[in-house]
Amino acid sequence: MASSFERYQKRRLISSYFSVILSIFLVLFLLGSLGLFLINSEKISNNFRENIPMSIYFNDKASPNDLKEFEDSLKIAPFIKDYKFVHKDSAAVEQQEIIGEDFVHFLGFNPLQNSYDVHFKGEYVVKDSIKSIELAFKENDLIEDIVYDQQLVELVNENISKITFWVLVISAVFTVMSFLLINSSLRLSVYSKRFIIKTMQMVGATKSFIRKPFIWTSVKLGMIGSALAIVGILIIAFYVDSKFPTLLILEDTQSLFIVCGGVFIVGIIITYISTFFATQRFLNLKSDDLY
Repeated sequence: MASSFERYQKRRLISSYFSVILSIFLVLFLLGSLGLFLINSEKISNNFRENIPMSIYFNDKASPNDLKEFEDSLKIAPFIKDYKFVHKDSAAVEQQEIIGEDFVHFLGFNPLQNSYDVHFKGEYVVKDSIKSIELAFKENDLIEDIVYDQQLVELVNENISKITFWVLVISAVFTVMSFLLINSSLRLSVYSKRFIIKTMQMVGATKSFIRKPFIWTSVKLGMIGSALAIVGILIIAFYVDSKFPTLLILEDTQSLFIVCGGVFIVGIIITYISTFFATQRFLNLKSDDLY
């Protein structure tokens, strides 16, 4: 009979520990994932901005030397990420494939112009900066026209600002929730041992002596939950890096270390503080209040 009761108590203890670890894992995994997003938010936003092209068209007066000189200026420009020269003959072939007709043969000449498709570095794809770059390009008399999606630039920057704001709000909410949920799980775990705490106190054990094993057990659970959360975050990082290699998330080891280290430390701190106050509460209760 005693053996059966001991097995029952052991199962209850394991179940209690599992629920604590699970709650710590879920909360810290979500919190860490948001932290990883926030740290890399600039990279993510720049990745969207850098995919917005600007097409620069040259008139027929532009000689090969003029185009080469312009290309050399693009190479040294600090705001240029990459560029591609599109010859008007190549552009004509592409257009013929799109519309399905040989318009060059029909017109008797190629109406298209030599051009450069330019992508800027993310920090320069904002309304004021890109407008200044456009005006600087237009000072070149050989440039016939400059085309880019101004509305898309404004829309992307507006949405990035909104998303960043709401992610900060959600992160703050999750930070509070993480403490409350983990604190609740640990308090329930300590509550189930309230009679043991009071018995130890009645036989003369000091408060620090009683608290020590409870705190150490909770900290170990916090470390396990944090370690599982870190594994989950690393899996997310590998997945995102495989889908968006240009973000270079895995190469930014410092950001990964900060997020993973922060998750581990937060797991330990929350479990320590929660267990300390939970045991303190039952240590200060009178025996009659335990029921």
